[in-house]
Amino acid sequence: MTTAFRLVGILLAVLALGATASYLYLRQSLADWEGQNTVPGLDAQVEILRDRFGVPHIFAQSERDAHFGLGFVHAQDRLWQMEMNRRIGSGRLAEALGRRALPTDRFLRTLGVRRAAQANLAHLDENTRRLLDAYAAGVNAFLGSGPVLPPEFWITGIAPEPWSAVDSLTWLKMMAWDLGGNWRNELLRMRLSKALPMARIREFLPPYPGDAPLEIRDLRELYPDKEPPRVTEMGTDPISKNPEMGSVPISGSLDASNSWAIARGASGKPLLANDPHLGLTAPSVWYLAHLEAPGLSAIGGTLPGIPGVLVGRNARIAWGFTNTGPDVQDFYLEKIDTLGNYLAPDGSRPFAIVREEIRVKDEPAEILEVRISRHGPVVSDALPDALDITPRGYALALQWTALSEDDLTMQAALKLAKVGGWREFQAAAVEMHAPQQTITYADAEGNIGFIAPGRIPIRKPENDLKGLAPAPGWDSRYDWNGYLPFTELPQVFNPPTGRVVSANHKIVPPDYRHHISAEWQPPYRAQRITELLVKDQDHTIASFARMQRDAVSLAVRELMPLLLKAKPASEEAREALKMLAAWDGTMSAGRPEPLVIVAWWRELSRAVYADELGAAFRANWAPRPVFLRNVLAADSAWCGDSCAPLLTQSLDRALLDLKRRYGPDMQAWTWGEAHPARHRHRPFSANAWLARFFDISVPSPGDAYTVNVGRTDFADEAAPYANRHAASYRGIYDLADPQASLFIQSGGQSGNPLSSHYRAFAAAWARGEYVPMVTDRGRLEAEGAKRLVLLPK
Repeated sequence: MTTAFRLVGILLAVLALGATASYLYLRQSLADWEGQNTVPGLDAQVEILRDRFGVPHIFAQSERDAHFGLGFVHAQDRLWQMEMNRRIGSGRLAEALGRRALPTDRFLRTLGVRRAAQANLAHLDENTRRLLDAYAAGVNAFLGSGPVLPPEFWITGIAPEPWSAVDSLTWLKMMAWDLGGNWRNELLRMRLSKALPMARIREFLPPYPGDAPLEIRDLRELYPDKEPPRVTEMGTDPISKNPEMGSVPISGSLDASNSWAIARGASGKPLLANDPHLGLTAPSVWYLAHLEAPGLSAIGGTLPGIPGVLVGRNARIAWGFTNTGPDVQDFYLEKIDTLGNYLAPDGSRPFAIVREEIRVKDEPAEILEVRISRHGPVVSDALPDALDITPRGYALALQWTALSEDDLTMQAALKLAKVGGWREFQAAAVEMHAPQQTITYADAEGNIGFIAPGRIPIRKPENDLKGLAPAPGWDSRYDWNGYLPFTELPQVFNPPTGRVVSANHKIVPPDYRHHISAEWQPPYRAQRITELLVKDQDHTIASFARMQRDAVSLAVRELMPLLLKAKPASEEAREALKMLAAWDGTMSAGRPEPLVIVAWWRELSRAVYADELGAAFRANWAPRPVFLRNVLAADSAWCGDSCAPLLTQSLDRALLDLKRRYGPDMQAWTWGEAHPARHRHRPFSANAWLARFFDISVPSPGDAYTVNVGRTDFADEAAPYANRHAASYRGIYDLADPQASLFIQSGGQSGNPLSSHYRAFAAAWARGEYVPMVTDRGRLEAEGAKRLVLLPK
């Protein structure tokens, strides 16, 4: 053996030894499940029993210490996720990730999420502040123990800072941002008004099925003297557009979730099911946990970085969340004078100015001056889409309920877990301000219902825009006139049907006199849930589980007769049409038909409205089944002379693209291969090499309109069919036997990729399986739960 070979061998051995040593060292970053830790900040001993699924069951002698324990286990298992959550909400990504994160930081500093969170803290009651501080103390007790940090900290060189109550409030407010999105359609209407008449805009953004469109003033008259939009491609906000965020833009509102309850199942008591739909991340948005203390016995989904069990059950009630999708965001066009002030109804006013220092990794800090009008922050200074359509001499300011200084949502969330009946439930819901959620309810006494609490702006009768497009900020008729009273918000208790269903559809009756939204989600999921509830009169946990797995797409079934009118132009198209004609619209992971129909849908959407939307097309390229159904049924002018040629051409284009992606054999294609539930890591999803290690991907069924949701992003050419937005959590609660209840989240309990619990739930979740939702200590110990004891110092 030559000297050169010996040197190579020695080098490889050294590298292998180094890699092994690094791996063994980083293994120490995994959470300790057993033993005793003496930590500062506790009043009394806390015991943490972890079951075989990695779910912590926290037994404490006070509510305060239980939340301390939750902070401790969140930090043990999800420290990197918490660090990213804090940095996103606070606009502090650039100091960790460098200049590429500056657009996100500029936008979030301008929006002022953390400023609003800081202001909210002073309005919370003493107990809420005490629990926030206890949670933060638990996080900081873990940090103070000198742990080996998870791999992400070593790769990025970031050191975690102490946690604070404001960090928790900031992330809760970011969840509100994620669940709101009507501002996107406001900007879209303003942009489309430059090229399309109002009739065409109303067709593209149609009303809820069966409703008449809201009549608003002609937007061309409103913006007549404004120059046309710039030719740059319209995107989305810098949060979803930034690859470091681990998510992608999905056009329109992201509100999606299911929840339903029946007053009497086979057990004789209520059953409730809930599956909140959110963007899929690695690790999962949710962390399963159980808190047990005097006056508190709750289990369900928690959010790392935030105290409390936010969705789940206690000994007396179960509750679930779905997004109501209200219009709680309005853009205002502020007219700027020669002095740099803006015009208000009473004359010229100066902007309030907030100076923000954005630190940038390896570069000098950037100073950002945020302008704030009487309506809110001037987001056109930091939001490319808003800047792109804002004429010179004007600015776009955003008013949003979640930016109110007296938002008490955190206070309400902590109370929900301790509710024992309907009246207490109502009392807690009064303080839930943003985002508006529809909260389904069931209790051990046999009652069911829902409340949709939240601050909903009252728009004046003379407001002829109704929140659907940016309004002149100098005209007082467009100002909000307070909020809807809580007693007039949608709520139902013990309906005669014995069931409640909430799936982001229109939940108010035809005679409801207030305006909550003009952009409810189509009723496909709600109709399917109702259909399945009525079909079986003796529901059990098992039948509810089948419902949560259901992948029948009523949207596909509705469109299919219109699509099958296509005249095939090739043998492949003839085969595809024959296959689709024999199919029942179930979006199964193992079948080719779902892939063919969605690919066709994608190409047909491009053919119908790409030209009309121009630069706004890619950010608004989505299934839009109600619009497409209306177009095809009427052979609309959106198709040109006729829709028939577009049907044929788009099918051929879709099949050609599918052959390129998945091979020539149509029968070998599967929806699951093209539609993996892709959980993207923040920020390593943006790095192809690291993504292999940190991302989680598993084949999945469903589409955007099935009960088992799986939303795609048509504009992502690399993976247009991947599932990006799905049931991040599933829970089924039996009020006759709470210990028989089930839950699961989409990834795994640990946020450390070296852990066997990093992706442990993913395959089971995709199959529609669950883990037991047990709170009984004797059963946990009998099943071998590991015990970690925290002792006060």
